[in-house]
Amino acid sequence: MTFAKLPADGYLLFGTRVIRMFAYGFLSVVLVLYLAQLGLSEGLIGLLLSLTLIGDAAISLWMTTTADRIGRRRILIAGASLMLFAGVLFAVTDKLALLVIAAIIGVISPSGYEVGPFLPVEQAALSQIIPDTTRTQVFAWYNLVGSFATAAGALCGGVLTEVLQQVGVTSLNSYRAVLILYGVMGVILAAVFTQLSPRVEAVHADGPQTPTRFGLHRSCSIVLKLSTLFGLDAFAGGLVVQSLVAYWFHIRFGVEPAALGAIFLGANILAGISALTAAWVAARIGLVNTMVFTHLPSNVLLMLVPLMPNLPLAIAVLFARFSISQMDVPARQSYTMAVVAPDERSAAAGITGIARSIGAAISPAIAGACFSNPSLLGAPFLLAGALKIIYDVLLYRGFRDRRTTA
Repeated sequence: MTFAKLPADGYLLFGTRVIRMFAYGFLSVVLVLYLAQLGLSEGLIGLLLSLTLIGDAAISLWMTTTADRIGRRRILIAGASLMLFAGVLFAVTDKLALLVIAAIIGVISPSGYEVGPFLPVEQAALSQIIPDTTRTQVFAWYNLVGSFATAAGALCGGVLTEVLQQVGVTSLNSYRAVLILYGVMGVILAAVFTQLSPRVEAVHADGPQTPTRFGLHRSCSIVLKLSTLFGLDAFAGGLVVQSLVAYWFHIRFGVEPAALGAIFLGANILAGISALTAAWVAARIGLVNTMVFTHLPSNVLLMLVPLMPNLPLAIAVLFARFSISQMDVPARQSYTMAVVAPDERSAAAGITGIARSIGAAISPAIAGACFSNPSLLGAPFLLAGALKIIYDVLLYRGFRDRRTTA
């Protein structure tokens, strides 16, 4: 795939991916530091992050399962508006009740990864305008540019707060500046979504269908199975979301925001490169094998991070993990699009995405409780790696015989 072959809507969707992931990375490095500066305990911060993900999951479930009926562009614009709402409300209040409202209703990413309705709807729209034979490759590039944008955002967020603090701005207000700019990026995102053409909207299957209230008809069973497994994987991943890993480096080794930004710049660049190789691997060994056999070693490396005795070794193992950690992502996304009907794609991507959001929503509270106990500081990494290995084994056993176009 070359970018010259993408239609105009494809360029716009790649652009919105860049804007959004930059915003998520920009915020993720300082979000937990901001909440700690407000005086929230580690346990309460973990609970608030869980509520953030639960709220995103609930709202996204409705938005993604109705997107193919009421319009994908409308849903994407609404999601961008919720980014603005969350960023501004987080920035202007220190009242827990209002923070909870912003966390539940708004779209905010504590992990630096996708939240909200965007990814499922954009995946469905991309699948609509590109050939099936190039889908995995397009998704690989889509993930690559997203990882690079997250990396750049993480660096800029860390550097901005450091610069503001050096010129006399308080730590709290420097973090608030990041939140306000996050909201502004939601406005920019909405403006770009308005430029998408009707070609990105769903094309409904011929013949009578009996859709469920979740927007599916023939693919309910397989989507349910995939959702259950993806939820387990995301629960494990929620124990080590980027904001919490950044906080772990801060309290374990005293790393400051600018250095944290640099660390996650490198990590996300490596993650993006790993995603790009997924299409090449999937063409040779298949989508399911790519998901499983690239994921297993990254989980072992994740478990090794807290066992490292010093900062350079911890960073080295983290980088090694990120260098292969995202190879399963475009394969997983392409596989989901391949096994459902075209007019089920937003719903299928949304439901599997919501399962991941729900799984990830529960675990930050557990990680926060572990971080409040010095003796359990490394436990989230170990538990996450073990659960992800279980997910890999179950996925391979359940889907190794189902073949699709990579």
